[in-house]
Amino acid sequence: MTDATLKLRLATLLTALGRLDAALAAQKSEWTRDSAIQRFEFTFELAWKAVALLAREEGVDAYSPREALRTAHRLGWVEDDNLWLDMLDARNRTSHTYDEATAEAIFDRLPGYAAALRALHARLAAMTQ
Repeated sequence: MTDATLKLRLATLLTALGRLDAALAAQKSEWTRDSAIQRFEFTFELAWKAVALLAREEGVDAYSPREALRTAHRLGWVEDDNLWLDMLDARNRTSHTYDEATAEAIFDRLPGYAAALRALHARLAAMTQ
């Protein structure tokens, strides 16, 4: 893997974060709620995969989202391990089941999730400068 590959992954993550922020800034409707949730799902996927990629550069293998998040916490790339595990659980619930109550509960947490994703992006981008 090259430095250019990691920078491209981080650029893609930044674009996804912008799209998540745009969905969260829109007037709430069923459509924008569902859009924000889906954007969270793919932003989260990009984030854990970027962590796994950078961890590999550090000599640590992280093949699953849970391993990647624990590695990020252990290496000091994220502070609140519980928040990230909650994000993983939310992504799993929205990806595999759907009901209104779950959608509403997760949508309400998306601003905090987006802030954590932005902080991770900033940390990883600074490490690759």
